[in-house]
Amino acid sequence: MAKFKYMALDKEGREISGVIDSTSENRARKDLASQGIKVSRIAEVTVATESGAKAKKGKKALIGTGIKNAEITVFSRQLATLLKAGLPLLRSLEVIARQEKNPYFRTIIDQLADNVRTGNKFSDGLLQHPKVFDKLYVNMAKAGEAGGVLDTVLDRLATFQEKALKTTNKVKSAMVYPIVIMTVAIAIVIILMIFVVPQFQTIFAGMLNGARMPALTQTIIDISDFIQHNYVAAALIVLGVVIVVKLFFKTKIGIRIWDTLALKLPKIGDMVMKSTVARFTRTFGTLLASGVPILEALTITRGTIKNSLVSNALERVHDRVRDGEPLAAPLDQQKIFPTMVTSMVEVGEETGQLSEMLNRIADNYDEEVDNSVSAITSIIEPIMIVFLAVVVGTIVIALFLPIIKIVSTLTGG
Repeated sequence: MAKFKYMALDKEGREISGVIDSTSENRARKDLASQGIKVSRIAEVTVATESGAKAKKGKKALIGTGIKNAEITVFSRQLATLLKAGLPLLRSLEVIARQEKNPYFRTIIDQLADNVRTGNKFSDGLLQHPKVFDKLYVNMAKAGEAGGVLDTVLDRLATFQEKALKTTNKVKSAMVYPIVIMTVAIAIVIILMIFVVPQFQTIFAGMLNGARMPALTQTIIDISDFIQHNYVAAALIVLGVVIVVKLFFKTKIGIRIWDTLALKLPKIGDMVMKSTVARFTRTFGTLLASGVPILEALTITRGTIKNSLVSNALERVHDRVRDGEPLAAPLDQQKIFPTMVTSMVEVGEETGQLSEMLNRIADNYDEEVDNSVSAITSIIEPIMIVFLAVVVGTIVIALFLPIIKIVSTLTGG
């Protein structure tokens, strides 16, 4: 008896896979057919392959390490380069697996190679790792295999991932400065409240002889007392507020409010819109250039958009295109995308160069995102400095008010 791995359709037309014991491939096909299973692919599983797969499966469970987007980008670029150099897909995967430093990712690449070795498609192997290779990646690979241009598609994927990663990193870099300033501000306030304010409170209590302190000073002292004696309760209150806010913004109403604010806030809304347009056009254009049908490309692209308002607008555009309308008209009627974008899409449709036009739009908006990030950074810096000065300054003023009162009392003022 031998083991045979198969891909098939069940009685309800759903794609299934599994392993069956049989004396031959023909016998295995007949046994599956008697169960109402229509086999699309079947191959014998050797003992070496089976034990290797088990070992890799166990290794994956033990390691449990994440895979960075940059590693997937490098993988795509290397695989495209090897395929263009004339190496077979299986040999290319084996070469990349040997030099991969991340053990978890190396295990996945080995599994992709095993999948190809047993006669399955590369895209079928990608489907088995949805947390690593998203729908965009899988569908583009599938289109590349169907058209016999997998190397070209992988090259496009790598370019797409590099540009998306570059934009993301720039936005993240812009957020580093305000986060550092906020952290410093919070640390300074905590130090003042826990160590400095109590010292002044002791001094003032002795010098004022029970006289009433200024309202601002008393408020700061009350807050300091609360933090010192109820720091656990204070931490729980802050944590509770954070959890409630996060849970609220996961509800439908909260998501809509957050996404609306993200598009409406001065400067930030402009950057979010430009970043969203760049992602939409880059993803959509790359899919179309790779041979993915327009409706499927719209569906996949919609899944990559994080803003619910834009995502819902693309769903309506999909429905209109499905009904036979050209792409530009429903895009324009959603009143979300800039007029320049819809106009260039219309030109692309008329000239038959929609994918090229979409990628040009993406290039243009990537540059606009860079400019927006720089503008926001230049505005955030002085705002954060003023914020820090106001917070610390308020505490300092509150501590000096009693001193002024004491001096006035001593001078008879």
